Amino acid sequence: MAGMAALLPVKAFHEAKLRLAPALDADQRARAARVMADLVLRAAAPLPTAVVCDDEEVALWAEGAGARVIWSPGRGLNGAVAAGVATLAADGVDRVVVAHADLPLATELSSVTGSEGVTLVPDRREDGTTVISLPAHAGFRFAYGPGSFARHVREAERLGLEVHVVRERRLTWDVDVPEDLDLPADLVAEGLLHLLTSPA
Repeated sequence: MAGMAALLPVKAFHEAKLRLAPALDADQRARAARVMADLVLRAAAPLPTAVVCDDEEVALWAEGAGARVIWSPGRGLNGAVAAGVATLAADGVDRVVVAHADLPLATELSSVTGSEGVTLVPDRREDGTTVISLPAHAGFRFAYGPGSFARHVREAERLGLEVHVVRERRLTWDVDVPEDLDLPADLVAEGLLHLLTSPA
């Protein structure tokens, strides 16, 4: 894993997961966002990890957890991730694993660290992209949002990079809408749903 780092884009906890409003109140949503970010940060170990953000609370949380903070205000998700990757590349990182912070079942990112080219983890609907592992200097254009998995495949092909697709169940399950809180019983740790939704 020499020359490799993880990058987590993390939105302000109090602004995150608005689509969960039918199921969770504002405090519960902020709590869920922070708990999931904690889980993904731990899953990134032993990689050195950076958090790209534009929120002071998130920056303090990341520093307290031992992660580097890359401050990137006003860029949106795609711009923030691109800025984070560029910063790591400038510091000598050869390969970056970009993992979203809403993966409540993630326990490790090792399944995406071993291949050359670009490794993509689609969400379980084969629509979005939860994790990308890529060469830091590739000039990859990120295109998150609905349909991002197909766009990221095409981007890797445009750059002439071999594409590897990993459908690791623990990494494909992200949380965006209330039905996503119905975590699979065979993978969820006891008490995790309560931890995600309970008051702080």
